[in-house]
Amino acid sequence: MQDAEASPGPGTPADASAMAALELPEGLELVRVTDRFDARTVPAGLLRAHRVAAGVWGELCVLEGEVGFVFEASGARRVVRAGGNQVIPPAEAHHVEPSDGASFEVRFHR
Repeated sequence: MQDAEASPGPGTPADASAMAALELPEGLELVRVTDRFDARTVPAGLLRAHRVAAGVWGELCVLEGEVGFVFEASGARRVVRAGGNQVIPPAEAHHVEPSDGASFEVRFHR
């Protein structure tokens, strides 16, 4: 994870519908899964603008409750509910906003 300023990437989704339509490219392998986080245990870095490394795709997986997800460049925001996910393209600045009662993990694919 890298701290980031908002600068639009070529594939930055403009709205929640476009965000929901993002999919992981075929052929990626799961390389790491974070611990399970909630509103109390989420690392501060996830609450402010940051990026996943170049060549790495992220996947926010909400296990309970709901988590707001924001792409910094476009300001597009989507609420991801339990059982849902949000694909995170490489190098796209973003942050999360977990609600009380939410739990989630982030999966990294390469």
